[in-house]
Amino acid sequence: MRVRYDGWILGAGTTSGTRLVVGHWPRSPLGRVSDVMVERPDGHRVLLAQTPELAEFVAGTYAFDEVRVVPVEVGRAADRWVVHAGPLALRVAAGRRPALGWLLRTVPSPLARTPAWVGLLDPVARVVGLRTRGTAGNGRTEWYGVQDLHRLRATSATWDGEDLGGLAPVRPPVRFGFGSVPPTPSVVRVTTTIGLSTSV
Repeated sequence: MRVRYDGWILGAGTTSGTRLVVGHWPRSPLGRVSDVMVERPDGHRVLLAQTPELAEFVAGTYAFDEVRVVPVEVGRAADRWVVHAGPLALRVAAGRRPALGWLLRTVPSPLARTPAWVGLLDPVARVVGLRTRGTAGNGRTEWYGVQDLHRLRATSATWDGEDLGGLAPVRPPVRFGFGSVPPTPSVVRVTTTIGLSTSV
């Protein structure tokens, strides 16, 4: 059995050392949902999920030290993103589409979403330290069908009112699953397909 989450993943580091991964899914088995994965400078990993059902599913796929169900609001307008999720307030400005983004857009979306195509790309992605396919928690397999990419050019973020600093590379890589987001802060248009274990 496979399920599909269709939307965007935004990954950013901050000069304080906190790294953020926002998943915004207008189309999913759970409806329109969003979540934020946070890794603090000391390595503490926190999931901020919009609903208990989303929290259960994401925590069953990735690894966290803490899971919180909180209101998660994601607003998008042109190149601006505004995210409010429990203790996190985040504003992001997206920038240009690099050469890789233009290349991704040349692949027809129906093909780019298919696990077979994503699997073919995984060896290439590994050369630059990324993964498009891998084994997740509870015997699940994931395929990331990326269809577009924009670099981020600015961010403003606070955690419980504390300024997290400016935009920085996602280093060290986040440790939620089998792979990390790109080290360069980016937002990608993606379809995530998850193959569920028959025992789930």
